[in-house]
Amino acid sequence: MPIFVLFIALLVIFVLGFIAYKILLAILKATYEMALSKYFKGDRFQAIRKSIDQHTQNCNDLNEHIENLKCSYSDIRSFDYGESHLHDGSRYNMKRKEWIEERSHRTHNCSASVCKNASNQPFKYLCKYFNIEVNEETLSTFEEVLNNFAAAEQGKLLLKNERDAILFSISNSIPAVILRFSKERVIQELGFSNIDFSDLYFPVYTFQYVSAGGNSASQCDIKLNIENLDKFIIYMSNIIEFKNSIAGQRALMTSSLREKIKSRDNFTCKICSLSVTDERNLLLEIDHVIPLAKGGTTSEENLQTLCWKCNRSKGSKIPSTE
Repeated sequence: MPIFVLFIALLVIFVLGFIAYKILLAILKATYEMALSKYFKGDRFQAIRKSIDQHTQNCNDLNEHIENLKCSYSDIRSFDYGESHLHDGSRYNMKRKEWIEERSHRTHNCSASVCKNASNQPFKYLCKYFNIEVNEETLSTFEEVLNNFAAAEQGKLLLKNERDAILFSISNSIPAVILRFSKERVIQELGFSNIDFSDLYFPVYTFQYVSAGGNSASQCDIKLNIENLDKFIIYMSNIIEFKNSIAGQRALMTSSLREKIKSRDNFTCKICSLSVTDERNLLLEIDHVIPLAKGGTTSEENLQTLCWKCNRSKGSKIPSTE
């Protein structure tokens, strides 16, 4: 038999075998999906779901609270400059496409030198070119944002730990093969909301330089994450001449102060007395006893530790003296 004919025969066998493998794989997958759907609709799984229904709802409530905390910065804008339409009438090779694209109020088109200086002194240029007034009101706003962002970041981890603990408690009741290959589906069928672990909610301010011909470009991004917000608050406090606060009474709502207050209060909610000893994955937040909007100050005497449920229900209410 010629070698060429033998090669063609082997190739045909290989192709047929590969097709048969794919068909078998598709049949097995379809069979597994059918068995999976039947299992999730069955009385046994529904009984498991019902047994942890309250725990699942608590996790989902916390998840919703965390998503609300992430929105702390969404409405903060320095000024409303109005609306306009930019028309670039330059020759083709001189057009700046980046200028015509949809612009963000957190993007500043600038010279190369400004872009470079912004990378060296980010907070100074952030305030200058995005018109962030450095005063006590602005400082309090950013402190509140940091407080909420820090709680959101911590809450995501605690929420995952709590969900994993619930799954572990029922793991012996769910077939191991399903937990191994379809864990995300199990989580979904149990009714847990999806946890967003991304940090896309951190605001990013951009200094952008593009040359006239578009051949040279540079960009400086200032991301206000937890670490940068901590530093930004300290930066502003060193500039501000405090007028509305009693000397020595004003503190800075930084990450270190948050932990100091929680430690002072023995990691226990001052309203319901629930502590991390009672619930290991309890999210604790720092609250102003007298809200800033009603004359309160950021001082250790005016700060207290609350669990997330009590803090959410308290809102801006001032507790009675009784």
